[in-house]
Amino acid sequence: MNDIRSLSHSKWRCKYHIVFAPKYRRQVIYKKLKADIGRILRELCER
Repeated sequence: MNDIRSLSHSKWRCKYHIVFAPKYRRQVIYKKLKADIGRILRELCER
C-alpha cells in the first residue's frame, strides 16, 4: 500500500496524529505531565 503523499516540492508519510488539549484543560494536564509530553514529542521528532 502506497501511503506516501506529495506536493510539488515535498513528500511525506504521516504516521502520527497529535491532539492538543483545549486552553482550560491544558493547565491541569500540563502540571502533571509536562516533562513526559516533552520527552515523548522530542523522541517522535527524532524518529
